Amino acid sequence: MARTALGIGVRELAELAKVSPDTIARLERGEALRERTVEDIRIALENGGVIFLDDGSTADGGPGVRLRKGNP
Repeated sequence: MARTALGIGVRELAELAKVSPDTIARLERGEALRERTVEDIRIALENGGVIFLDDGSTADGGPGVRLRKGNP
């Protein structure tokens, strides 16, 4: 959801996070990754303008994402 909100592809996110495109695909399939790898991907998304919303921050009470103001 966060990658789509930024309008970037798997390869672009992989490059930003300095991981392989396969790693991004594995994350999106819900496979387990090392904690540091997930953190690198999260940082890349946050640097792009994504804000991760914790449980309870959305209308239905679940997790979600939104873009920082000023992002396209």
